[in-house]
Amino acid sequence: MHDKILILDFGSQVTQLIARRVREAHVYCEIHPNDVSDAFVREFAPKAIILSGSHASTYEAEDLRAPQAVWDLGVPVLGICYGMQTMAAQLGGAVEGGKTREFGYAEVRAHGHTRLLDGIQDFATAEGHGMLKVWMSHGDKVTALPPGFKLMASTPSCPIAGMADEARGYYAVQFHPEVTHTVQGRALLERFVLQIAGAKPDWVMRDHVEEAVARIREQVGDEEVILGLSGGVDSSVAAALIHRAIGEQLTCVFVDHGLLRLNEGDMVMDMFAGKLHARVIRVDASELFLGELAGVSDPEAKRKIIGRLFVDVFKAEAAKLKAGTEGHKGATFLAQGTIYPDVIESGGAKTKKATTIKSHHNVGGLPEQLGLKLLEPLRDLFKDEVRELGVALGLPHDMVYRHPFPGPGLGVRILGEVKKEYADLLRRADAIFIEELRNFRDEASGKTWYDLTSQAFTVFLPVKSVGVMGDGRTYDYVVALRAVQTSDFMTADWAELPYALLKKVSGRIINEVRGINRVTYDVSSKPPATIEWE
Repeated sequence: MHDKILILDFGSQVTQLIARRVREAHVYCEIHPNDVSDAFVREFAPKAIILSGSHASTYEAEDLRAPQAVWDLGVPVLGICYGMQTMAAQLGGAVEGGKTREFGYAEVRAHGHTRLLDGIQDFATAEGHGMLKVWMSHGDKVTALPPGFKLMASTPSCPIAGMADEARGYYAVQFHPEVTHTVQGRALLERFVLQIAGAKPDWVMRDHVEEAVARIREQVGDEEVILGLSGGVDSSVAAALIHRAIGEQLTCVFVDHGLLRLNEGDMVMDMFAGKLHARVIRVDASELFLGELAGVSDPEAKRKIIGRLFVDVFKAEAAKLKAGTEGHKGATFLAQGTIYPDVIESGGAKTKKATTIKSHHNVGGLPEQLGLKLLEPLRDLFKDEVRELGVALGLPHDMVYRHPFPGPGLGVRILGEVKKEYADLLRRADAIFIEELRNFRDEASGKTWYDLTSQAFTVFLPVKSVGVMGDGRTYDYVVALRAVQTSDFMTADWAELPYALLKKVSGRIINEVRGINRVTYDVSSKPPATIEWE
């Protein structure tokens, strides 16, 4: 059994980052709403507990408290931002609304040489005080320490920016160590989890393969499983993992909607049917999808049509597989590539104090409609862990670390109406852009520009412009190149690609893709623009 850290979520938008940092230290953790029962906390048997931030105020939200079991278990507790305030309020200290709100960069002075901060600093003042460069986001503040606590950190506007009761293993900070803006945040969280809590760093994807395989075999037994394979990272890793566990008992259904990238369908078949020897049924539904999309230009309408047709086609294939075929007795499980962020975001506390960003639903409610049991082997993993697992399973690095690709595919990268002619032109232009991003290296880092960008693609614009080729006049289509850099996809900056790279891509697209005579580059950041154009 792995040592576990319990993270109680009070509704912060960055609680997932706490879990990511703990997992990066190779310690298993789970996020649960703050209002779980005392019995739940005891049964979880954590090595330590972390209390997240919140959008609420402690003196306004009397019910937004940590369960009593948190304080009764005798394990280390770390409070972050609101977590610090509720720790103070619940253990006999005082919290008040601050006259000065702190949002953004701050420099915190460390006091008292506690185990949590001992030796961790960004710089020292002339007087020899250790200082931390951190990210603050709070209006309220602790104004009186609870009995048994001592001061651990301060800023001029927040005299109690950190506190500790080392006898009980209670630590709290007003700043956010989970965000990258807090320079020593990772070191602080690792100190808490590995040294103060003494958790074993044994959560490693290479070793997780065998655990996951055993769990799938136990859950499925001798029954059969259907999986909708999209070619994306999550469904591909889920398929490889389930195939490793149960082999021929898995059948993948790959619906080709005609809006995939160049040669993508063949690559998926070559990988899964060819190299992994998995059972894959490829359904060419491109005429159906393009037929239904004819004349439709509204982005949301296009998404709905593509989503509905995918479900219809998949359901038809699943119904056949459920009925059984020669040598196969019929599927009873539907596998999905649900990952941990989907699970967290569909949670939310009973009190509804937690701010739910989005609700997550299984694709089209398929398990219920098909009368199948659900198999979600990746539901405990973050995206970066899914990628590591994919590599451990032997999937190609290029497949596992590919940039995100929307479910509707090129359907939302062709602005306005979707036509086969447009999709064919866009496929070829996009393939050239991606190929050159992989070819060009940044001299400073040695990395390719594909690896230096988080998402890069080409957009087809349904307008024509005048051009000159040879001695002739052309009147052809325009494409836009889009490349962004981001750490979380919530905000993104356009990538400052080298002019030489853009020149090469533009020249190749215009010369090699007949029908396109103009290439533009999108220099909009998110916000105000979105990453995708539709």
